[in-house]
Amino acid sequence: MKLACSISSTASLATGLCCRGRCLFSSYSSVDKTLVSSSYRRGWMSNTATTSSLYQISCSMSTSTSPPVSPALSAPQLEKPKPKPQPWLIVGLGNPGKRYAGTRHNVGFEMIDTIADAEGISMGSVSFKAQFGKGFIGDVPVMLAKPQTFMNASGESVGAIVSYYKIPLKQVLVVFDDLDLPFAKLRLLPKGGHGGHNGMRSIMNHLKGSRDFPRLRIGIGRPPGKMDPASFVLRAFNRQEREELDFTLQNGLEAVRILVLEGFNKSATFVNSAKPLTV
Repeated sequence: MKLACSISSTASLATGLCCRGRCLFSSYSSVDKTLVSSSYRRGWMSNTATTSSLYQISCSMSTSTSPPVSPALSAPQLEKPKPKPQPWLIVGLGNPGKRYAGTRHNVGFEMIDTIADAEGISMGSVSFKAQFGKGFIGDVPVMLAKPQTFMNASGESVGAIVSYYKIPLKQVLVVFDDLDLPFAKLRLLPKGGHGGHNGMRSIMNHLKGSRDFPRLRIGIGRPPGKMDPASFVLRAFNRQEREELDFTLQNGLEAVRILVLEGFNKSATFVNSAKPLTV
């Protein structure tokens, strides 16, 4: 930068001398004026060329020695806020009252109680014909429901909750007992039919026939001998079965957590790889 300024000053001085020289030459006699004028023009043109050349050098040097213009600092990119997670409705099927507590047909209720206890969700309120609770699994809002309509009319409660809160069916998990699964076996499916289960039949009817919602089935095994299935599902568990079922409910709790926080596929992988309790 100092070099550029020095050269520019030299060019200015040369121009100034030319101007003063022209004033000086004008005082000579007319005889020498032509000669002087011719000589002056030659000198002025030379000086002008020199001045122009010096000016160009000055510009060139100024350009080459100037520090590169740094791009304007862009405003910090703010991270887009993550969308709020959509709430889940988790429904366990069963029959209300002490008479049915602890029976095979009520394992859906037991799964809801297990989740509520683990996540600190109160089930003290009654809404939409169900014992109802709201809370969180991680940062995901969840609603837990145990319909109190008796099994065969479960859809009255579930349909009302889904309609009121406008919950997408892919966010509705129904937990129920399954005669066709080995005892204490879990199976998580993304959708399906009712499989002869009256509670699931009622829910599908109240969801306009839709079957596109996930379900967690808990195996209760087949009735022994020629026992009527209706009687079998109302039987309580013996001590060994109770231990196996409690272990299964803990696996079910973990499956629900993974489902809500990480998605269906990871949860299904966990369920399919879960080891049964060996007694």
